[in-house]
Amino acid sequence: MARIRVQDENREITEHQEICDFLEPFGISYEKWDVEGRVGPEATNEEILDAYSPEIERLKEQGGFVTADVINVTPETPGLDAMLEKFNKEHTHSEDEVRFTIKGSGLFHIHPENAPVFAIQVESGDLISVPTGTQHWFDLCDDRTIRCIRLFEDTSGWTPHYVDNPVHENYTPVCMGPAYLSPANDVEPVVQI
Repeated sequence: MARIRVQDENREITEHQEICDFLEPFGISYEKWDVEGRVGPEATNEEILDAYSPEIERLKEQGGFVTADVINVTPETPGLDAMLEKFNKEHTHSEDEVRFTIKGSGLFHIHPENAPVFAIQVESGDLISVPTGTQHWFDLCDDRTIRCIRLFEDTSGWTPHYVDNPVHENYTPVCMGPAYLSPANDVEPVVQI
């Protein structure tokens, strides 16, 4: 289940409806899809796309997407650090960034125009759609593993457009669990349960 953390307010949101309500004013869509029994842990990309074809087709129709793929990232992925360097700095895209997490987890930081920066941790079963032009960045969690279905309006994929005066260095890319550490600039860590 996704979690939202507003680091500057030391606030966390974990309930599904509260997450949806929080994200709605920013135009960010969030859905929870079933993963139990849909595909096995060793499923091929084609088997995954086939298992989720009804949902993919619905999103294509709603959002004008033309293609979907599956990305599988592990610590052994060649060029992983270079790949992450492209997306872990504040940027925008010229199309919606839509991804459904099948395995693993990652952290989107969103920098809204008139609101505090917040982080959305996505895990298995979470679908997120970050709208065109939204300032954001993405990090993997500590296990550096994620497997996602991604949808694209342009077959060449997402191109990051880096922003002037980025704020990503001010926010700790710490994934959240039952407990997490407070912002990096605090002297004493605070554990929340």
